[in-house]
Amino acid sequence: MKTLIKTVAAVALIAVSTFVMAADKAASISEKAIVNHFTADLALEHYVAVITEGESIGVDQLFTGDFNQIQSTESKAIGRDQLIKFLKNQKGEKLNCRVTTQIIDESADYMIAKVTMKFEHFTKTDLVTLVRERDSWKVSKSINSYK
Repeated sequence: MKTLIKTVAAVALIAVSTFVMAADKAASISEKAIVNHFTADLALEHYVAVITEGESIGVDQLFTGDFNQIQSTESKAIGRDQLIKFLKNQKGEKLNCRVTTQIIDESADYMIAKVTMKFEHFTKTDLVTLVRERDSWKVSKSINSYK
């Protein structure tokens, strides 16, 4: 009887550890999941989620190779790799702000949108340019200003 209990306990322990390892691998695979931005609206929605909600899935695919972000108050440009590294470090961090988006101009191959993030004591405005590359939309430029 004691042998049966030990065997059942060992099998249960192996099963639980297998499920935990499989769940961990699934999480790491989803981090590298491909996010398709078939429309400019989907790419803009994903950009807002990455910037304001700490979304990290697909962040590598969101920006063009020559992306840059300009901070208008400092006249300072930030490149693609630097921003992606920052955003990955912010994974899961949600900003306490109210977000609105407005499409300023749009064509078959580009979109310019205004993303406004209203915080308690200031407002951040982000003018975002999205371009179509093959079958996917990507963010190519971002200009930030603060009030």
